Amino acid sequence: MAVVGVVLAVSAKGVVAQDTPAAGGSPGPTEKPKTKAGTPAARKPDAPDPSVLVDPDTYRIGLDDQLMISVWREPELSMSVVVRPDGMITLPLLSDLLVVGLKPTELQQLLIEKLKPFVTEPQVTVIVQGIRSRKVYLVGNVVKQGAYNLEGGETVLQLLAACGGLGTFAKADSIYVLRTENKKQVRIPFQYKKAINGRTKDDVILRPGDIVVVP
Repeated sequence: MAVVGVVLAVSAKGVVAQDTPAAGGSPGPTEKPKTKAGTPAARKPDAPDPSVLVDPDTYRIGLDDQLMISVWREPELSMSVVVRPDGMITLPLLSDLLVVGLKPTELQQLLIEKLKPFVTEPQVTVIVQGIRSRKVYLVGNVVKQGAYNLEGGETVLQLLAACGGLGTFAKADSIYVLRTENKKQVRIPFQYKKAINGRTKDDVILRPGDIVVVP
């Protein structure tokens, strides 16, 4: 399930990449590439989904999240890191830092303070590249059971598609979601046939920790 946001990267030499027309008159920067059928080309499945954004002022960093740490004019200090099971990341000069539970903006300020003895007026950017700490769980009669990363806005129907679909003997009318609310587990029915027929209001939006059960 895809990830996280779109960032326009600018270096000291200018914009890193820009559209320039090739010889022979290829489409300009405002035109979308066309498929053979004449429709806009589909986004690659592994490309970041620009509709899913992380709010750096509210999102809390979790285990296994992938972070991009950028220090302006310090390429050796800029890198992509994954939060370890102990909640820490390792960076040059700073060694181990506990980051779980911090907002990206809080981590940014922490890094600025930590880098001041080594860098003159450090400018730091923290970007959540991959949300892996928010998981949902799929069990029962499906092609592939297990834990799946949740990035925000995914539904039960999308989860079932990601796992390969229902098993041969699955009871589609009995699917439900187990969710913990106020320290109590509640059972939310899922209307598979209505959702598959386009009734979006019957497709349950998933939350971290949800367990989707397919009898």
